[in-house]
Amino acid sequence: MRKIILAMQVSLDGFFEGPDRDLSWHMVDDELHRHFNDHLVTMGAFLEGRVMHELMAEFWPTADADPASPAPVAEFARIWRDMPKIVYSRTLTAADWNTTVVRDVVAEEVLELKAQPGGDLALGGADLADTFRRLGLIDEYWLYVHPVLIGQGRPLFKSADTRAQFRLMETRGFGNGVALLRYAV
Repeated sequence: MRKIILAMQVSLDGFFEGPDRDLSWHMVDDELHRHFNDHLVTMGAFLEGRVMHELMAEFWPTADADPASPAPVAEFARIWRDMPKIVYSRTLTAADWNTTVVRDVVAEEVLELKAQPGGDLALGGADLADTFRRLGLIDEYWLYVHPVLIGQGRPLFKSADTRAQFRLMETRGFGNGVALLRYAV
């Protein structure tokens, strides 16, 4: 059975984005980008919320057309463009770039998707991740902790009524100071 993997970048103080969707504190260099590419190319699909999808669709479909794009950026543009995407949205009616729009997260439908053959499913978008977390649908958390305190923004995890315990699967440090913490549910 395929796994649903939440892979998110987070500040040391727990924010996935700063005020006004600021991501300027992300320290994605070639080494980290290659790591992302190596893992994401093996996925079977990207599961995205509307906001995440629209942000991705603004840049990635043509990022490899710019001759100044570093090789890992151009490679990810191809990965993102070609990868099947499922966007959960109540407002979108259609989306480009190999994308299927689904209105609501229905646990039974997600479990059917997990049971299909193919690579694991990469989950993106904090609001969607919170819905999947509450429904118990996330199998692994890949947190890329950036060595920066941004002080304010949107926290990755919302308040929850229950406690959750995880098993550490992997740690990895990158040359830029980012640390991967990989946990299984």
